[in-house]
Amino acid sequence: MIIIYKEIRLLEIKILQRIIELEQSHLLIDSVISLKQFYGIEIDDFVHEIAILSLWLAEHQMNQYFEEQLAGYTEAKSIIPLKKSGTIIQGNATRLDWKKICPIIKNDEVYIIGNPPYLGASKLTLAQKSEIKLCGILDPNKVDYIMAWFYKGVEYMKNNNTKIAFVSTNSICQGEQVSIVSKNLLSEKIEIDFAYPSFVWKNNAKGNAGVTVVIIGLRKSSKKPKYLFKNNVKTLVKNINPYLRNGTNVVIEKLNNSSRLLKYPSPSRVSFISKSEKLFFDEATKNKIINDSNKAYVRELLGSCEMLQGKKKYCLYIEDEQLFDAKEDFFIKESIKNVEVERNNLVDSHKFCKKRIRDSIDYLVIPRVSSGNRNYLPIISVHGKYAFNDSVLIIENPEPIIFSILSSRMHIVWVKAIGGKLKTDYRYSSTLCFNSFPFPEISIKQKENLNLYVFSIIDERAKYPSKTLAELYNPDTMPKGLKQAHKELDEAVEKCYQLKAFKNDTERLKCLFSLYSKMLKESNQLKNKRNKKCQI
Repeated sequence: MIIIYKEIRLLEIKILQRIIELEQSHLLIDSVISLKQFYGIEIDDFVHEIAILSLWLAEHQMNQYFEEQLAGYTEAKSIIPLKKSGTIIQGNATRLDWKKICPIIKNDEVYIIGNPPYLGASKLTLAQKSEIKLCGILDPNKVDYIMAWFYKGVEYMKNNNTKIAFVSTNSICQGEQVSIVSKNLLSEKIEIDFAYPSFVWKNNAKGNAGVTVVIIGLRKSSKKPKYLFKNNVKTLVKNINPYLRNGTNVVIEKLNNSSRLLKYPSPSRVSFISKSEKLFFDEATKNKIINDSNKAYVRELLGSCEMLQGKKKYCLYIEDEQLFDAKEDFFIKESIKNVEVERNNLVDSHKFCKKRIRDSIDYLVIPRVSSGNRNYLPIISVHGKYAFNDSVLIIENPEPIIFSILSSRMHIVWVKAIGGKLKTDYRYSSTLCFNSFPFPEISIKQKENLNLYVFSIIDERAKYPSKTLAELYNPDTMPKGLKQAHKELDEAVEKCYQLKAFKNDTERLKCLFSLYSKMLKESNQLKNKRNKKCQI
């Protein structure tokens, strides 16, 4: 607020200097900017008092500067004795009535700005959830705390000349929350005025890691220009959708297996059982304890860290029918005992996951969280006796074409646009990223062609046995041969959508959103027909 007050006063000085220059007037000029025009809410009592004092000091500084810059055209003003100026209220912004704090009438022009607390849905207290619910949000378990400010801001905007802008957690424009924003904040009457997509915001504190945020401005719908900001570049756009991209307001919904658009088996997640650490061990321990009698119960464990960083980790994997024989081994028996102690004698202490993981079959493995800097989704195909933890998704006995689709530029563009994020890293979801991915019907010949490109990528990877998957897919260290193999796959995949090459990712997304809308509509129509037949 202090910065805004100062910047407005500076702008006013420039305007007045220009008026003097044009009119050559010698009339006395006074500032029309007053602290009475500024309103604020601060929950912390001490910060609230400091804010009031800081505004007084800012007013004094700007009055002095005003007099210096407009010498001879204005009279000196003093703020002494200090008087109540502005309306800075101490309280909880989610519980207060903003219109009572800052009343608004027909011809008023109001700008609401803020930097509310960065608290994700999973970190909210019961009190904060109740505050979100008070604002009119039906399910407070699925939204970030800042959503309450947006709701109250939109409510304040109704029938008034008002704009709002907040520095926000970037998660409200990603994943599942996008549909909540779209349905409850945006409408025919309210639209996004400007946006600054995800960026890391740091302060001057030592060792400050920063927080990933977005800036979103909302206004009443109009034909006025809209702008996207990125890396200090301002871009005029036709529309800003809830994903903070230049595009239509299509919102991607979570789709279950029965309604998925990508008509291939959906990835599944291994349900992890807590307090399983005693069932895991490193390679040194494996080499020390493995023998002919117990090797049948030992598997290599694959999680996102293991597959991306090339680290080796092992686990005991024992089926129920194997438990009696497995306990004949001292190491296994002691490991299970330790798990029983950790779990307070919970049954199934020989298990670390609920899913039965078959051996000697193929698995496609997808990391649930991966670096947002990569140009491709780093996935692997494995065969044999493996186990998986809950940091990956797996597909059993996948067709090669699934590998080709998920390895394409089209797919990673989709994931980065509509998937959830952990800071700037993407979160891969089967219901949101995989099931919703629009892929057109293709011929058998096209499918066979895509499969060949998959084998080319796997062959290129095999040329670098000492490199980890993270190194192979780092844009700065990715081998030329692997880049070329992916480029050729990209061209083949994109020809499934259109014969003309895409110019950029914006065009790719536009095509994907359009196809998504079309395929979802057709899918829903088919469902409705089936339901009618069932009713008959």
